Amino acid sequence: MRLRLAIDDMTGDFFADAHLLGIVAPVRDYQFCWHLNRNLRFQFRINVDIEIQLTKKNRHYYFPIYEYAEPSQFLVHYLYRNQHDGEYLLPEFRHLDFLWLTKGELPDPNALQEIAQTIRGFPGVQLVVEMTNEKIRNKEHLIF
Repeated sequence: MRLRLAIDDMTGDFFADAHLLGIVAPVRDYQFCWHLNRNLRFQFRINVDIEIQLTKKNRHYYFPIYEYAEPSQFLVHYLYRNQHDGEYLLPEFRHLDFLWLTKGELPDPNALQEIAQTIRGFPGVQLVVEMTNEKIRNKEHLIF
């Protein structure tokens, strides 16, 4: 008997309360997090427990995830690095350097747009775009 993982159910549950931003900023991830923490008063920290590992062509690729949980709210922010050593977490979005995922209840319907607007002012940021889950072909790569 073979068991199969229900990827569609898993991705549906994972993205049920999620919002996603795509960011083009050819800077180091720790530099970008420093700007986020400084300008948005967040406290992003790398979380090695949820790091994404992909294996392609007998090689392992590791994609760090930075995490920040809003105090006294049901909202967590995750920042993914989209590229590692020539491989992409979401190959259909090769032009994106970072993916910002929020899970939970946004305090204000305009909160994501306000975050995007602030990020656009950071040094090195070229583009910030809100993404819909339907356009992502490799959703399972974002699930930790």
